[in-house]
Amino acid sequence: MSRRAVGFAVAAAVGFAVGLLWWTREQEEHRRALFSPRPMRRLAALGWLSGQPTAETVVMLREYLGWESNPVLRRRARRLLSRFENALA
Repeated sequence: MSRRAVGFAVAAAVGFAVGLLWWTREQEEHRRALFSPRPMRRLAALGWLSGQPTAETVVMLREYLGWESNPVLRRRARRLLSRFENALA
């Protein structure tokens, strides 16, 4: 294998590893933002979760609904939860 090909393979592997670490960090950050003291961050987290229809998200939204006191955010979370439950049923 040529030196250039090896360099490319190493660069691709490093790029993949960095991307995976970044993605994992982003996932964790958005998950934590759902319980942020700042309502706009919670709204943003709900927006991000709207694209994550998984069983884990359903459980998280149920916990969130027990915690959230803002009526606007509770309505949004209820709509998402209902949509996800219907999609996963």
